[in-house]
Amino acid sequence: MSKHRENAGVEYVTLPARKDGEVRRPLNVGLVQINNSFSGQNYLPYSVALLQTYVAKFAPDPSRYRFLPSLYKRVRIADAVEALKDADLVGFSTYVWNGRISLEIARRLKALRPGIAIVFGGPHVPDQPEAFLRANPQIDLAVHNEGERTFLQILELFPDRQAWRELPGVSMVDAEDTFVRNPNIERVRNLDEIPSPFLEGTFDEIMSANTTESWIGLWETNRGCPFRCTFCDWGSATAVKVTKFGEDRLFREVDWFAEKKIEYIFCCDANFGIQKRDVDIANYVAGIKRASGYPVALSVQNTKNATERAYLTQKILSDAGLNKGVALSMQSVDMPTLEAIKRDNISLDTYMELQRRFTRDKVETYSDLILGLPGETYESFVRGVDQLMENGQHNRIQFNNLSILPNAEMGDPLYQSRYGMVTVESKIINIHGERIELDDDVPEVQDLVIATASMPLADWRRTRIFCWMTALLHFDKLFQIPLILAHGISGVAYRDMIEAFLVADPKRFPMIAAINAFFESEARSIQEGGSEYVFSREYLNIYWPADEYIFVKLTAEKTFDAFYEEAGRLITETLRSRSADLPLEIVDEAVRLNHALVHQPFARENLKVRLTHDILDYWSKVRGGEPAILRKAPLVVEIDRTSKPYDDFQKWCREIVWWGNKKGAYLYAPRAMGITPELAGHY
Repeated sequence: MSKHRENAGVEYVTLPARKDGEVRRPLNVGLVQINNSFSGQNYLPYSVALLQTYVAKFAPDPSRYRFLPSLYKRVRIADAVEALKDADLVGFSTYVWNGRISLEIARRLKALRPGIAIVFGGPHVPDQPEAFLRANPQIDLAVHNEGERTFLQILELFPDRQAWRELPGVSMVDAEDTFVRNPNIERVRNLDEIPSPFLEGTFDEIMSANTTESWIGLWETNRGCPFRCTFCDWGSATAVKVTKFGEDRLFREVDWFAEKKIEYIFCCDANFGIQKRDVDIANYVAGIKRASGYPVALSVQNTKNATERAYLTQKILSDAGLNKGVALSMQSVDMPTLEAIKRDNISLDTYMELQRRFTRDKVETYSDLILGLPGETYESFVRGVDQLMENGQHNRIQFNNLSILPNAEMGDPLYQSRYGMVTVESKIINIHGERIELDDDVPEVQDLVIATASMPLADWRRTRIFCWMTALLHFDKLFQIPLILAHGISGVAYRDMIEAFLVADPKRFPMIAAINAFFESEARSIQEGGSEYVFSREYLNIYWPADEYIFVKLTAEKTFDAFYEEAGRLITETLRSRSADLPLEIVDEAVRLNHALVHQPFARENLKVRLTHDILDYWSKVRGGEPAILRKAPLVVEIDRTSKPYDDFQKWCREIVWWGNKKGAYLYAPRAMGITPELAGHY
């Protein structure tokens, strides 16, 4: 039986005074915040830089500490150990993408130098950490929640490790095998107490030592989240308290990003737009970009309920070209599911109204839905997808698999048992990520939900296949024009047409059936612990979403014509079975138009498509959220495929399919022309 002690009411310790004339050698401090590389770029290690900057400002004698260069990206474990072996103490900032490699680096460091002190912090450290600490004896101390104040105290008390037992917000298994978990330290209310690592020059050394790196900036304007979504560890860690950094500091940090030519900034706020001042912050970033060209992009997570501010901030960023699309992360539109995940206090009407407003203003949006949430069924999920498309979401729905975070409420075994949640351990793979195979590495893993009481294993697979088919047909734009047209003029639901593809007769529609079989195989693979994405060595050597992989494969194997022949017959039969009076020849025109518009490599000639109705105008108006009437107006659609040709297949894969993911930019820009007597003679 483990020994356990709780220290209640502890806030600060009194640091021991130094003796007169006492000389302490510099304490070598290593800091590790491993992030995944993104398109050849690496994140500045912001979290550990905050610790270093705080120590430099508030330590009684900052010269006592010598900080080694921070480890900021994934490298061979042996190389990481070599870089850190001279440290007296190493602090690790951990999350799902670096938890296992951090533990292994720490384990080898401890084996090499048993006296080294290992401190773990970050969201990956469990709030109830006894089992974690006993399973990982290489960890001397774990820090919970904000770490700036605590880390300074840890250093000041070193090497008296027994004194760490009195620190608030830490846990440890001490030399007597006693488990200690102290109450969390009070959160910093005035965030400007924490000095800026950007403005204090903390990143200067790492940037000058790595001049070939392209850096991504991590940036906070506030901390905290008032929502308690059960799948997220943000609100559970910060409750309802939202604290703010000062505006002047934030503006000077934006100036720093521009001066250093940082192209991409990821804002770490849980709810950008929740504060009135966020409109001013967005305006300032937009102004700096106009003046300097930097930053190129600013990625933010929208606030959930503040419709007008969410609209204003994102509109400002969009007008300045700072975002590639506005994320509308509703996660589910089913009320019982929203209640189960404690998200029923977030208005769906807010999301729907934002989607409509952004669409009317030509601001592209994409919606996030999570597959496998408790309470969700196949029927409720598919109905929700149909509802979003009906509301005007024709750009992109991102269908994310549910993953369990250790400190989220959903991480509680009792919660999982209540909803019959079935999980499988799966390697963490980034969408469009390269397969980087180091000879000395450990893969990161996640617990994926692959079934629930309301969505059994077979239903999960069916739902996953529906997601991929919806993405392929509608959001990858391979069949969006006939779907939108058929829905508009016949009233047949989007879901009914997409589901018809899922049950296509293999004898009559062998290509579509083969796609279904591939999706089925991939869904089963995920349930057995396989990758969420399809690795293709021949197509860029990256991991593709299954729908995009099919898009690329159809192109590579030159089977698009056969696909459209089958898809055209299938949609015609589906519509005929539901509406005998539907003018199917118009649907056939829509299929031909869509086929011609899909961007393809090695195009050698331009195309002209003759139409009896202005399908192009109808489709454009529906996508733009405008009233649309299908007009009988004979015209020719000219498609320029040769002015910007792609004669490199890999470049086409990268720039059209991969980079077009969020924007759905898979089609050529068409030009409609009325039929003149001269043109009529050519048809």
